[in-house]
Amino acid sequence: MEKWWKERVVYQIYPRSFQDTNGDGIGDIPGIISRLDELKELGVGIIWLSPVYKSPGADNGYDISDYYDINPRFGTMADMDELFVQAGERDIKIVMDLVINHTSDEHEWFKKSREPDSLYRDYYIWRPGKPGGKPPNNWTSFFQGSTWEFDPKSGEYYLHLFDKKQPDLNYRNPKVIDEVKNIMRFWLNRGAAGFRCDAINLIYKTSLDDGNWSPVVRGLEHYKSQNGAHRILKELRSDVLDNYDCFTVGESHFVDLVDAKLLCDQSRRELDMLFYFEHLEVDRRITKYISKKFKADKLLNVLTKWQQGLEWNAVYLENHNKPRIVSHYGDDSRECWERSAKLLATMLFTLRGTPFIYQGQEIGMTNFDFTSLDELDDIESHNVDKLLKKFCVPSSLRWRWIKESSRDNARTPMQWNSGEGAGFTRGKPWLGINSNYKKINYANQQLKEGSVLNYYKKMIALRAASETLKYGEFAPAYSHRDVIAYTRTMGAEQYVIILNFSMNTEEVPLDAIVESASDGSLPKAKIIMSNTDRTSYDDILSPWEAIVFAFYK
Repeated sequence: MEKWWKERVVYQIYPRSFQDTNGDGIGDIPGIISRLDELKELGVGIIWLSPVYKSPGADNGYDISDYYDINPRFGTMADMDELFVQAGERDIKIVMDLVINHTSDEHEWFKKSREPDSLYRDYYIWRPGKPGGKPPNNWTSFFQGSTWEFDPKSGEYYLHLFDKKQPDLNYRNPKVIDEVKNIMRFWLNRGAAGFRCDAINLIYKTSLDDGNWSPVVRGLEHYKSQNGAHRILKELRSDVLDNYDCFTVGESHFVDLVDAKLLCDQSRRELDMLFYFEHLEVDRRITKYISKKFKADKLLNVLTKWQQGLEWNAVYLENHNKPRIVSHYGDDSRECWERSAKLLATMLFTLRGTPFIYQGQEIGMTNFDFTSLDELDDIESHNVDKLLKKFCVPSSLRWRWIKESSRDNARTPMQWNSGEGAGFTRGKPWLGINSNYKKINYANQQLKEGSVLNYYKKMIALRAASETLKYGEFAPAYSHRDVIAYTRTMGAEQYVIILNFSMNTEEVPLDAIVESASDGSLPKAKIIMSNTDRTSYDDILSPWEAIVFAFYK
């Protein structure tokens, strides 16, 4: 029997931007509860909840000061318990975000660790500096600059792979691992059905030697996907996760297919699924901030590698750290916004794996329309601007790069309706609302038969009804610069998916994709989904067209 988490669709909620109920401009847990019926109607069976724990908010909740309490801005533990109950009544599971590579520097463990003789000193990675007041090594942070911060109180440096307010935990200390097990048990006992594990392949530092030169992050070879991390994941599996009906999906950095298989092949007994990034980087150069021309055939090559390489995929196109997919790989202009959003939905739900939707993706939300860095909250964006400024990159070019790739593109508030505050808040939103909310919003699309929202509902229902779309084998079938096609096959049933990623009309004969019978005839085919509502195929694809064929041998 297949696992339930392979059957369901996951919906990621970024709490501060989802639904505000008290008018403070920040989304909250009661707001999530108020929208559960909409998620159920969409076809969602799992919610992945970005961090709601107590946090000072240096990195929007990914800097946790108390794993056992709720951020007052989001509500109370009673609200959280009610969310578990209300979601359960609608047969929706809740997956928590497990952020355990680091804590906040305001966590009690870290505050106590600043005393050199504290029992908590070894919970973190403290080291004296090198002669001349230099940091312990040359590693560079994911948020730019050194990974080391000097603490005058203790007289030493502490390690932080991300922001200086996010000190890394020391997984050479068994007490830290025990603390993590207790945190996991606490939430699983409370009602959680699993965890999305943040930066999970970075948790174990094999050495603190200087790193090799790198144009992106220096020091990576000493902590990326180390044997120690695999050992810890196996221990968490055997000691905690095996005792519950739950699943884990890991966020992984800089992994190739070999790394990924070691992290999530079933026989390894570590993670159940993995988020990798390569399929969202086919138009990037070295870093996500520098783009190159998108080529659909390259995307198909990457999809094929991962679809065929992993036993099971976590299939996604958006999350809280990535640009909106319709602005990234689609066309967010008025002309083809709707059709390209539907094309991307077609691809998402016809790939093999558990589909993940990010809030607002189901209505085709686009990147922000801000005009200056001052409007951004994202700490990474501000740090990148400072770094580029040091290298004398002109301000206009800095802004162009940041505007295209900033994490705040996905963090603008959910656009529920065309009223003031977009139905998200009656107060001042913590981050600006995209001005296109009057056109792109949930309420407008709910009643429109041909909307992006209703297309998502149809695609989710199509996947739910098809064993072939859920479990069938994936194979590439056709590609060139703008058009790709692939098949999903199980037994005598085969689906063929054709996608045109361009404004061009393309001629794609079906016999170039589907194998003919011995007499030269094609198998019997039926169009079961199209973002142009066509019912027959004349070998011509219109701009941004997506078609799903069902073939029966």
